[in-house]
Amino acid sequence: MRILIVEDEEKLAQSIKKGLEAKGHAVDYVLDGQEGEQRAEMFADNYDLLILDLMLPKKNGFEVCKSLRDKGLTFPILILTARDTIEDKVLVLDNGADDYLVKPFSFEELSARMRALMRRPTDALPTELQIKDLRLNPSTREVYRGEKKIDLTLKEFEMLNFLMRHPGQVKEREEIFTHLWDFASNALSNVIDVHMKNLRKKIDDGYDEKLLETVRGVGYKIEG
Repeated sequence: MRILIVEDEEKLAQSIKKGLEAKGHAVDYVLDGQEGEQRAEMFADNYDLLILDLMLPKKNGFEVCKSLRDKGLTFPILILTARDTIEDKVLVLDNGADDYLVKPFSFEELSARMRALMRRPTDALPTELQIKDLRLNPSTREVYRGEKKIDLTLKEFEMLNFLMRHPGQVKEREEIFTHLWDFASNALSNVIDVHMKNLRKKIDDGYDEKLLETVRGVGYKIEG
């Protein structure tokens, strides 16, 4: 999952980023509302979730949230706020946010709120993704081919998850990289090929039917 954090407390933003990356997510952060809105709008197809502070320089979270919804962007928005009055909470939700979290909060609670948002019907992932005899559970992060459990690294899991959400579609290497690594990443472009080689060994080796396919000069796809 790719996440954008808009939070002007840089230490907090970095802490959240570090925790989410440890769970295998790609995370970017910006420090003011104006840049956050521009980034979210420009890369709307890449982000799965926006974590948005309310009290931001240049443009506050209320305005950013309403503006993004007015432009038709539908990814989940989780608000971070130090304001916990009923009026503020109602205003947050009325401006298009999906949920809010009052500061200070624990990382475990943030993770739980994120999981709940991604399970909601309008934007949710299926409980389980399945292609042929390959099954992936986004919540438990378990992968099976037939009855065999397959152990994947965090990035391998996210790559397979991304491909299985788009069965039969060719995904360009750049698109995969953009979805799984943050903008500050210095990873070499061949990192996709390396991860795919390892993923193919785990998913396809030993099976007559191969599910992962390389489209030469373009990218990769998983058979639908």
